[in-house]
Amino acid sequence: MKHLMDITDLTTSQIDDLINTANDIIVNPEKYQDICKRKKLATLFFEPSTRTRLSFEAAMVELGGSVIGFSTSDSSSSSKGESVTDTVQTVSFYADIIAMRHPKEGAPLAASRRTTVPIINAGDGGHSHPTQTLADLLTIHREKGRLSNMTVGFCGDLKFGRTVHSLINALSRYDGIEYVFISPKELVIPDYVKANILDKNNIKYIETNKMDEYMPSLDILYMTRVQRERFFNEADYIRLKDSYILTIDKLAKAKKDLSIMHPLPRVNEISVKVDDDPRACYFKQVQNGKYIRMALILMLLDILV
Repeated sequence: MKHLMDITDLTTSQIDDLINTANDIIVNPEKYQDICKRKKLATLFFEPSTRTRLSFEAAMVELGGSVIGFSTSDSSSSSKGESVTDTVQTVSFYADIIAMRHPKEGAPLAASRRTTVPIINAGDGGHSHPTQTLADLLTIHREKGRLSNMTVGFCGDLKFGRTVHSLINALSRYDGIEYVFISPKELVIPDYVKANILDKNNIKYIETNKMDEYMPSLDILYMTRVQRERFFNEADYIRLKDSYILTIDKLAKAKKDLSIMHPLPRVNEISVKVDDDPRACYFKQVQNGKYIRMALILMLLDILV
C-alpha cells in the first residue's frame, strides 16, 4: 500500500496488523524510539486541527523522526494561488511521508497522483477521515477485546460527520454489527451510506430521534458535534447545535460496560460531568490516535520491527 485515502484502502487483515503494532508500541515503547531516525513527516494542514495534526507530529517524534509543515493554508503558498498538487509535489522533495488535511473532498487523492512519497488523508471535507477511524477501532478493540458482535449507536450530526461515515464503513466489514442512528431529521445518515454499505450488506440498523429509548441496547455510543463549518446557513446551525446533550441522567439505563466515544472537539454535546464516568473513552481515543498513527507511519514507510 502506497497511500491511505480511505479506510477501505485497508483490508481487515491490515487493520488487525496495525492494531497489533499499536498495542506493541504501547507495551514496548523503547523498541520504537529510534526506528524512524532521519525520516521526515510533512504535515500539510489546509484546515485547522489540534488532535490530528499534533498526534501525527507526536507520533513521528516518538519514532525518532522529525516534522516539517504548516498548520493553516494562510501560512503556505496556497494563499498566493498555488495549486494543492503543486504544493504537495514540492513538499515531497523535502519529506519521506506526508499527512494532509484539506476542506475539499478528494484533494488528498488528487495530490497523491503527483508525488512519489506516501500521503495520508488526515481528513478531506465531509468525505473521509481514515486515521480517526483507525484510532476509533483501536479504542473499541482495547475496550471490548473485539471488533465484532456489538450494537453501535451514532448520535448527532450523521449527515456531515466524516468520522461517522468512515467508522460505519470499517465496522461493517466485521460480523454481527448492528447500528442505531440517532439524529434530527435534518442530519440523518446519507442515503448513499445506507445504500452502498448497510443495505448492500444486509446490515441491521434503526433510525430514530430518541436517544433514551435505545440507550439500554448499546455497546458503543459514538457522540458527535453539530459542525458549524459544514453549514451554509447560520440559523440552521444554531437551531440544531443542541439537539442532543449526553448527561449522567441519560446514562442511567445504559449498560455498565458501555463505551462512550467522541472524535472531538466537543462543544456541549457531552456534559463535563460524564468525563469522570468510567465508561467515557473519548480522551482514550486521543491517546490511541497517536499510537495507531505511529503504526501507520511504519506500515507506509515499509519499516519492519
